Amino acid sequence: MTLSDFFRPDGRRLSKAGILLLMGPFFLLIGFAFLYPLLSLLSISVLEPQPGLQNYERILDNPVYATVLMRTLWIAFLVSVPSLLLAFPVAMAMVSSGRGMAIFITACVLLPFWSSVLVRTAAWAVLLQRNGIVNGLLQLVGITDEPVRLLYTQGAVVVAMTHVLMPFMVLPIYGALRNIPADYGRAAQICGAGPIRSFLEVTLPLALPGVLGGVILVFLSALGYFITPALLGSPQEMMISTLISQQLREFLDWPFAAALVGVLTLFVTAITLIFSRVFRFDRMLGGHL
Repeated sequence: MTLSDFFRPDGRRLSKAGILLLMGPFFLLIGFAFLYPLLSLLSISVLEPQPGLQNYERILDNPVYATVLMRTLWIAFLVSVPSLLLAFPVAMAMVSSGRGMAIFITACVLLPFWSSVLVRTAAWAVLLQRNGIVNGLLQLVGITDEPVRLLYTQGAVVVAMTHVLMPFMVLPIYGALRNIPADYGRAAQICGAGPIRSFLEVTLPLALPGVLGGVILVFLSALGYFITPALLGSPQEMMISTLISQQLREFLDWPFAAALVGVLTLFVTAITLIFSRVFRFDRMLGGHL
């Protein structure tokens, strides 16, 4: 087999065999580090303690588990909304700013990746504690007379997860906005459209693929988040990731924990398939493949 078998006649584009050769190590890594452990875990849910679906029936029979799953979906939705509202202006500023300012904004967006999620979550715990900065500011401006409970609440979890996941919303929207020709906005102004109308009828529809890509990235990531809900949330508002950890670490109930993983995987797969059927992922990421 020669190089001509992997390249097209123009010498610059790979053939299908060449693509498979380059993607082979990646597929092996995915299979070894993700698919095999996941399938092994799911097999435990139906084979132990005896073959059957009793672990999944246990989830359906107890309304507590359904409540935890619905709460997880709700918190993922709550995180996605403020992430979108905060990320869109940042992405627009990155596109419309000069080179120096765009680099600065990009560095600010990517800066959280330089520290671990645990460190960022611990920082929010310091800010939101009873004697923290946030409570101090609320009392200083006269909104509250005494410290209020901010830590170990659903609001604390949503705020901290929004801070952690917002970069995953900014980058797809930035990619979509950057691919919109500047002539479109000028053409809309020549036709008499004001800034608001130009944004609603030109910029927003063309940026929608990036918006949808950011929403699904943030939403799916929030579904399986563990560290932030575990540190900032309360036991009364447990998410499914914390419930799975509890079943594994405290009760050592691996089959039931595997069934919870199966249910979560089912929801993630269903949402991904719906988006992949309705929207093209290359457009959602703001690219033109």
